[in-house]
Amino acid sequence: MKKSFLVLVLSFFLAGSYVQAEDSIAVVDLQKIVSNSSQVKLLKQEHERKLDELNKIIINARGEIANETDTNKIIKIEEKYTNEFNTKKALLEKDYNTRLSAIEKSIIDEIAKKAKKDNYDYVFAKSVLLYGGKDITNEINIK
Repeated sequence: MKKSFLVLVLSFFLAGSYVQAEDSIAVVDLQKIVSNSSQVKLLKQEHERKLDELNKIIINARGEIANETDTNKIIKIEEKYTNEFNTKKALLEKDYNTRLSAIEKSIIDEIAKKAKKDNYDYVFAKSVLLYGGKDITNEINIK
């Protein structure tokens, strides 16, 4: 009884490894895809420009505070600029994250299209697969 159970368990393991040996595996270098994406480059440039606008708020606040001697007015100026800065920063981060998520989705969609087209069963990030898989990074067309 024990021998038949052992044979049954071993046959499941062997059958499973045989099926896995037949699977088609690809890998992609996600960092390379993202760094080569014109959409990501444009987003980063726009983000940097908007961060510069935030820095201008700080510069304006410092200038206005430096010209003021009344403590109450200084506190009001600080509150005004702090609120403006925090509001704009929150909107900037929300917009950046939303747009970045859309770009990530388009990258994943392109990888999925390539996987379906070429009949890959699995596509892994190159950084998580130690060995094997066909590298299809250069075959992924991202704007």
